[in-house]
Amino acid sequence: MINIDYKLQPSDLTAKLKSFWELSGKKIHSIEQNYDVSKGSPVFTRQGKYTTRGWTEWTQGFQFGSAILQFDATSEQDFLEIGRKNTLKVMAAHISHIGVHDHGFNNVSTYGNLLRLMREGKIAFNEWEKNFYELALKISGAVQASRWTPIKNGGYIHSFNGSHSLFVDTIRSCRALVVSHQLGHIFQGEGDVKINMLDRALQHIKATADYSVFYGEGRDSYDIWGRTAHESVFNVKDGNFRCPNSQQGYTGFTTWTRGLAWAMCGFSEELEFLETLEDSELEAFGGRTLIENYMLKAARATCDFYIEQTPIDGIPYWDTGAPNLHKLGDYLGKKANPYNDFEPVDSSAAAIGSQGLLRLGNYLIKKGEKEAGQKYWQIGLTVLNSLLEEPYLSINESHQGLLLHSIYHQPNGWDYVPEGSKIANGESSMWGDYHIREVALYVQKIINNEPYYTFYNCL
Repeated sequence: MINIDYKLQPSDLTAKLKSFWELSGKKIHSIEQNYDVSKGSPVFTRQGKYTTRGWTEWTQGFQFGSAILQFDATSEQDFLEIGRKNTLKVMAAHISHIGVHDHGFNNVSTYGNLLRLMREGKIAFNEWEKNFYELALKISGAVQASRWTPIKNGGYIHSFNGSHSLFVDTIRSCRALVVSHQLGHIFQGEGDVKINMLDRALQHIKATADYSVFYGEGRDSYDIWGRTAHESVFNVKDGNFRCPNSQQGYTGFTTWTRGLAWAMCGFSEELEFLETLEDSELEAFGGRTLIENYMLKAARATCDFYIEQTPIDGIPYWDTGAPNLHKLGDYLGKKANPYNDFEPVDSSAAAIGSQGLLRLGNYLIKKGEKEAGQKYWQIGLTVLNSLLEEPYLSINESHQGLLLHSIYHQPNGWDYVPEGSKIANGESSMWGDYHIREVALYVQKIINNEPYYTFYNCL
C-alpha cells in the first residue's frame, strides 16, 4: 500500500520540476533531430533510442503533444513551432483514422492543446488558425463516435480488436467526443440521422463503469473493489456481455495496471468536465445525479484499488496478478524494484494514475469531501514525487526517453530486456513520457496560480 506523504505540497516539487523540464526539452530535441520518421511513429525505446512497433498509429499525438506541453511549461518558442509544424504536417491522417479507438490520445493532445493555448492567451489569437484546430477536433470526435457497438443497455466505442471489444483505456478517448459536441458539431449517420456525441460519450463511460470496473459485488470469483479488466467481450448479435479478457495484462481476471490508470484518469477528468454542463443538458441521459454517481463510484474504486495494490512509493508492477510477483516476497511493503528478477514495474501507469488521483482529490475537496479528497490529492503528489527522481527520471541525456521503466506489452514480449537482466527495464514509452509531462504541467500550473489545466480548456 502506498505510504502517503501528508506534508508534501505542490511547491515542494518546484526544484524537481525545473530540472524535469530542462531534461524534457533535451529529449524532445533529440527525437526531433534524430528519429527517422520514415519508420513510422516512435512508440518505445530500445537501448535508449526510440523505435516503432507496427500495431496501430496511436502515439504520434503524444510525440508532438509533448512539444506543445513543453512550450506551455517553459514558454520556449521552438517547442511551439515543433508542435505546430508537425501537427499540420502529419496529424491529418489521425483525424480521419477510422481503425482506432485513440482519437482522444492523438488529436486532443495536439489540436486540442494548441486550441487551449490560444483560448488561454498563451499564443496569439488567429481566427483561421482557431477554425483549423476546431475543425480537426470536430471531425476527430465524429470519427471516434462512429466506432459504435450497441448493447442491451447502451453502447460503447469498440477497440481496434473489433466490434465485440470494449477496452478500458478508451475512456480517455471520450474527450474527443465531448469536445466535438461542445464545439457544436453535428454528427450525422444514415438518412441524415443526427447522432448526439455527448450521449455516445456518456453511454461509453457508463459501459466502462459497468463492465470494465469491478466493485466487490459478486460478478465473479475475482471481483474486488476497484479491479479492472483490460477488455470486456460482448456478443454483438444479441448485445450481451460475455466475459472479461486482457490483451496487455496477464489475464482477464487480473488487473493490468496501465488499464487501471487509464480508468482512474478518465473517470476523474470526465467528472470535472461534467461540472461545466447545465442540469438541463443532462436530463435526457438520466440526470446529473445518476451520471455523477456511476462516474464517482468508478473513480473512487479504481483509485482505491491502485492505492492498496501498489508498493509504498506509488510505482506499480505491470499487472497486480502477474504470475511471479509472489517470488518478490512482501513487494507491497517496500519500494518497487525495477531491477528485480521476476516481474517488471510500469512507471507509465504511475504517471497516468497520479493525474487521476490528483484530479479526483481536487474534485472531492471542491465538493466538500475535504478529508477523502485530501487523501487522494496527497497520494497523487506522493506518486509524482517518486517519478521526478531516479531511478524513474531519465537523467542520461543520450537516452531519448524521459520516464524510465515503462512497459508496453509484457505478454507479447515486445519490451527490451537489457543484457544481464531477466526482465524488461530501463526503457521509455511515448505515452509514459507524454503523461509525466502532462501531470508535471498540471502541478506546475497550480504552483504558479495559472488556469487549472483540463482538456476542455480548449472550448
